[in-house]
Amino acid sequence: MPEPTSPAAAAPKEAPFGASPATGPTPNQGYEAQALQQLGVVVKQMEKMVPLVGANSELGMEILKILPKLAKFSPPGAVTPAGERNTLEAAMLQNQRQGPMLQQLRQQMAAGQQGAAPGGAPGGMPGGAPQPRTM
Repeated sequence: MPEPTSPAAAAPKEAPFGASPATGPTPNQGYEAQALQQLGVVVKQMEKMVPLVGANSELGMEILKILPKLAKFSPPGAVTPAGERNTLEAAMLQNQRQGPMLQQLRQQMAAGQQGAAPGGAPGGMPGGAPQPRTM
């Protein structure tokens, strides 16, 4: 057995033939392109916010501080009107799908607050567990 300080111990051990993939994992360029498209839309929306809040307001100053950092990834003209429309339509579709679930969750939360015991969850124990019986 080689000693820990010997060169043979320092050399990495090779995996058996066929145990490792031929190529390493690579990022999905389609996802990256979609993210850059969405970032471009966000940058345009943030640019539209500045006049609404005022460039001298605290929020306006923060937006103006962050905007150049994000805009370097989305140069002018990178977002086409069609790309902007596609991004906004995708967001609207996602909201439509999640709307009923969010409404149901709000109803459950409202019902839970109305029936909750003072000072915690129903049942008097953390997590809503029933109280232990004493004998």
